[in-house]
Amino acid sequence: MKIAVIGGAGVRTPLLVGGLTASDLPIEQIALYDIDWPRLNAIGAVAERMAGRVPVTLCESVAACVASADFVFTSIRVGGIDQRIHDESAAQRHGIVGQETVGPAGFAMAMRTIPHMVEYARQIAEAAPRAWIVNFTNPVGMVTEAMRTVSDRVIGICDTPTELFEDVARVLGLESTNCDFDYFGLNHLGWLREVYCGGEPQLHRLWSDEEKLRSIYRVPLFDEASLRTLKLLPTEYVFYYDQPARAFDNVRRASQGRGQVIAGLTRTLFDSLRDPGADLVARYKTYLSARSAGYMQIESGSVAFTPPAQATGLSGYDRIALGVVRAVHFNTNTIIPLSVENRGAIPLLLDHDIVEVPCVVNANGARPLQAGRVPDTVAPLLVRVREYERRTVRAALAPSLDAAREALAANPLVPDEATAARLIADLSPLW
Repeated sequence: MKIAVIGGAGVRTPLLVGGLTASDLPIEQIALYDIDWPRLNAIGAVAERMAGRVPVTLCESVAACVASADFVFTSIRVGGIDQRIHDESAAQRHGIVGQETVGPAGFAMAMRTIPHMVEYARQIAEAAPRAWIVNFTNPVGMVTEAMRTVSDRVIGICDTPTELFEDVARVLGLESTNCDFDYFGLNHLGWLREVYCGGEPQLHRLWSDEEKLRSIYRVPLFDEASLRTLKLLPTEYVFYYDQPARAFDNVRRASQGRGQVIAGLTRTLFDSLRDPGADLVARYKTYLSARSAGYMQIESGSVAFTPPAQATGLSGYDRIALGVVRAVHFNTNTIIPLSVENRGAIPLLLDHDIVEVPCVVNANGARPLQAGRVPDTVAPLLVRVREYERRTVRAALAPSLDAAREALAANPLVPDEATAARLIADLSPLW
């Protein structure tokens, strides 16, 4: 088996390589490609040490990287961390929280990224037509939708739902591998409706226990009384739609966004990797720990963070990737939440829409399970965000200022077309 990674200089590549090569998969080669060759050399050295006996090859072209690949992972950031900082700062200047996958910054990221990802999908389809493309590139839902216009072998993947599943199972004292999770939504806009274990629903045990309910989230995001009324557990990104003013104010008070924090941590990482006597893996793991420790602290206004519990099942960037590859390769019919074509899973949305729902994953790919009727309390937000995503994908595939403005104005965090026009003027030079 050959695994290829486009965006191989990304800081999560060694984690991905380590998780895959430590498994029972018959991996014979890992191939990495990136446009940033110096950075690819640095990350490749860490990945090589985490790959055990599996050879890691650094490639100078997409064709060489993906040739004969069985799985191609895509994880790129067009413009790098500086672009993220610009996008998030621009959103804040216009009174909207700066977050790279949500709101104006997420829109700018999609507009810049989609054309490149569609081209990568074309090149993969030509060089490795039977390869499965596993897309981690954000915004995952929109990027996956666009890539599927040229290849039907694209699966969108994110660890956010499974992290929530693990945290809920931990709080309820359950083994996640013994549970079924009733989950529905879009990437970075999802809700857990129920957890079943031994044939019995479990979430009712949370609604009357404030301490348990509060401990679901690693930073304080949602009001427990509201969750009890809602009878749903949102993923953390719903916070930006649920409490946009709070998120904006917290970032403003911090005088820096998440992008600036990540930039500092990443500079420190690459500086440390230049030391010829360094333990590269140890320094890399220190970086991952520091990055995880600050997750959503700025936006939530929290000074504390609860680290992830030791996983009892699929969770985390490397584990969710491993779960998908194993399920396809071994034809296991494993149920994993993924971003795939709707095909009626959420009747409220169009069949070709990309949704994030539990899927049966086997040698034929990922088939969405029926999610059923969406609760009235969240349906309007779900429909509006999906409409915004459709418009943004169209605008990215056939760019024009009018299409971009109309797409951004459809975003729930953007109050009107006039604000969208001002944002376009601020963001468009960097597409």
